[in-house]
Amino acid sequence: MSYAPPPLRPDIAAATDAFRHGQVVVVRDSQRPERGGVVVAAAAQTSDDIVAFMATHACGLVCVALPHDRIERLGLVATGAPFDLARERLTASVEAKSGVSTGISAADRARTIHVLADVGSRPEELVSPGHVFPAVADPGGVVVHPGWAEVGVDLSRVAGVQPLAATFCRILGEDGEVLQGDALVAFAEDHGLPHITIADLVAHRMASESFVVQLGQSTLPTACGEFMVRAFQNRLTGQQHLALSVGDLRSPEPALVRLHSECLTGDVFTSQRCDCGNQLHEALRRIQAEGRGAVLYLRQEGRGIGLANKVRAYALQDAGRDTVEANVELGFSADLRDYSIAGQMLLALGVRKVRMMTNNPRKVAGVEAQGIEVVERVNIEISPSAENHHYLATKKVKLGHLLEQV
Repeated sequence: MSYAPPPLRPDIAAATDAFRHGQVVVVRDSQRPERGGVVVAAAAQTSDDIVAFMATHACGLVCVALPHDRIERLGLVATGAPFDLARERLTASVEAKSGVSTGISAADRARTIHVLADVGSRPEELVSPGHVFPAVADPGGVVVHPGWAEVGVDLSRVAGVQPLAATFCRILGEDGEVLQGDALVAFAEDHGLPHITIADLVAHRMASESFVVQLGQSTLPTACGEFMVRAFQNRLTGQQHLALSVGDLRSPEPALVRLHSECLTGDVFTSQRCDCGNQLHEALRRIQAEGRGAVLYLRQEGRGIGLANKVRAYALQDAGRDTVEANVELGFSADLRDYSIAGQMLLALGVRKVRMMTNNPRKVAGVEAQGIEVVERVNIEISPSAENHHYLATKKVKLGHLLEQV
């Protein structure tokens, strides 16, 4: 059964087309709005007019995003923590050794950018310090590290632009502070520039590329019956997930499916703070009774914050916060889980249509973005107890879970 990736969304299509033709694109971080946004253009096509626009209207540091291997070949050394989104991994500033005067003019900086972009350039063609800052991009791109250098290289890749290099500049407001949110959209529209978010770029890559590989499979007898268990790995992050299935999943009829995020405290230790363990075993029982379906066990403990932070969140809940307030107080979003990898696992299993056991609409949207058709949402609500009623009420009110008994 073949699978064709979904077509480019209109906003991604407009952005990549503009980028491909040497125009400027605005990209903002909608999930971490305090990080603001950038203007970005293909490095090989960066003109002195583009540099002047960045310096005059965006007002941030003019940087050039390059893959790690290119940084090494140019003899440059990046500083900064690899996974620190607060700052880019920049090298020392550089300048083209020839073809420039002061180095600071728009034309001089465009010349330096072209030297950096040229795959044939050698270390001796650059001098330091200069007026352009190379930035190293993680090989996994925005899917692994949603930084601005990764945005530039990934936009080059998606647009089919070679070499993989992009000029970018943070956008500041008139007060010198990072421009955020709607102000970035207004900036793009005032200048007639296409605009997208990092999340748009991540979603496109997840929908058009496959990041999962099956590592092995075996039978697994359980208290709920026998399943075929398959281990998958996200080849970018190294994270491993499981699929427990029954029956022939490649037949065209919709399969009964549950996406279950790991909850060690609930699944293993039968914690009464949540309904996770009960939902997992109810899903396994229903799939056995149906004779065809799958539970995907996703390693996303604590709605994505990890086991240790989940325990810290429990302590904050003991002090009076609800589950959302606790995650936010620890510095996280209310829900960091990503269901796109689950969609890729379903595709690898041969599943194209599902009846999804979930109370969470985000799961439906997550797999639909991968081209999976959700023909029915199947309620899997567990009756609340005195211990978890407040937790479930918070999920209903603040996270939009569809809970009829709360």
